[in-house]
Amino acid sequence: MDESDIEQIEINLLLDAVLQRYGYDFRNYARASIERRVRSLCRKNDCRYLSEILPDVLRDTSFLEKIIREFSVTVTDMFRDPFVYRSIRKQVVPMLKTYPYIKVWVAGCATGKEAYSIAILLMEEGLYDRSVVYGTDFNDIALEQSQKGIYSPERMEAFSANYQQAGGTAALTDYFTLSEEGCVVKEEVKKNITFANHNLVTDNVFGEMHLILCRNVLIYFNKILQRRVLNIFRDSLVFDGFFCLGSKESLRFSELEKDMKVIDERARIYQKKTL
Repeated sequence: MDESDIEQIEINLLLDAVLQRYGYDFRNYARASIERRVRSLCRKNDCRYLSEILPDVLRDTSFLEKIIREFSVTVTDMFRDPFVYRSIRKQVVPMLKTYPYIKVWVAGCATGKEAYSIAILLMEEGLYDRSVVYGTDFNDIALEQSQKGIYSPERMEAFSANYQQAGGTAALTDYFTLSEEGCVVKEEVKKNITFANHNLVTDNVFGEMHLILCRNVLIYFNKILQRRVLNIFRDSLVFDGFFCLGSKESLRFSELEKDMKVIDERARIYQKKTL
């Protein structure tokens, strides 16, 4: 047995320990991603071998925060991939306008930028007063940042460029106030957003949604977990509801493909078929 084989055993032991001790299941995350993140965790804690962090995992409950921070991906932007938001305006909004009440789920919302982006879009389309947006993640630290809605002023120029390319009808800065802490999302944008902890690995169906966005999250899961999560999304959608994946993801060759109609292949927007 060589060193790489021993390392695989150590990783398995670590993942089992996290599951049994805290209930977080990372066993079906993409293996290459897990390996990178566990090694990074080991380096940051000055461990020569991965198994050296097992006592901390089991005995130090504060260590869970380090694990979640390492294993979760919080990279996101306001109006990321502007063409997706343009397509939502054109292809999805007309259908949403036919509903008396609209529920949107942004799964894996990280620090909330995408949830606020869709809220602004709904405001500009005259739908926000009858909408609720749920932003969910398993990372409570990221959710706390989401609820605060405070972002770096240095990023506003890039965010504004995305917003304009996405078909924005005002200036993005109109939706923020400037404080000593940074650019703060205005209360009128926050008012209909609820941020909550939801773990796609272990939790189940989340309401009856008219639009679900889960972009560039599935790429971190293996095929088994992707299948489970896609089924959750299908079962969380109303008939004729819309589902949006990330640019590196697709329903092609998945079990869900037969249940969804392609609305915009490039933007990865799909619509749940009626029975």
